[in-house]
Amino acid sequence: MSDVRVKSDQPEESLEQQQASVYEMIREDIVSGRLGPNERLKVAELAEHYQTSTNPIREALQQLRGEGFVVMEPNRGARVRPIDADFVRDIIEIEVLIEAALTRWFVSIASDADIVELEAIQAEIEANNYADRIRHGLLDTRFHKFIYDRHYNRHAAELWWKHREILRAISRRFPTSLSRRVSVFREHRELIACIQAQDADGAAAVVARHVEGSGRHIIEQMGVALRNGTAKRL
Repeated sequence: MSDVRVKSDQPEESLEQQQASVYEMIREDIVSGRLGPNERLKVAELAEHYQTSTNPIREALQQLRGEGFVVMEPNRGARVRPIDADFVRDIIEIEVLIEAALTRWFVSIASDADIVELEAIQAEIEANNYADRIRHGLLDTRFHKFIYDRHYNRHAAELWWKHREILRAISRRFPTSLSRRVSVFREHRELIACIQAQDADGAAAVVARHVEGSGRHIIEQMGVALRNGTAKRL
């Protein structure tokens, strides 16, 4: 069988970008409810819908299965897992452990320059004050990534990133309450203070509270949307 190559004027990474795009589109359709809870995910139909071949669909479904968005059963194929309070709770319980551990490590190696960088990022977060939600998300990710990316355990850091992307995709559907905004600013400041004081236990406790609060806020907003009839059960 001859080896098929991409034309020289097409970047090699474009195939990876296509795969990522298909994955992101399916994930977005699951989170938004366009692909409903327990809906069957047939490879051929999805390939036609997203105008791609079947291989990117299969790979995307495997990735989504690993993230908990898709359930695969023998002889029944793939279906959408309902995104409900239990789904969010399960992720949050894991994240409390991971983020606390990553933060403890950072405290042991943090420098004065690191404190300056965290304060600078936090100043940008507060200056934006949620006016631009996309910018807030990017800055908030930058704040936490600065801490977690320094850890020697890359598997733990990558799991944090995967979970963060899932929660961010879900939380995009809902507004951020004023009380949650205040809590985020306060907890970030408390975290910086603990890191500066070399208080690993205090920093881990702040992060655990921060993650729990984020999960609780998402679950509460999901409940409000359901009660108001503004969103169907995901």
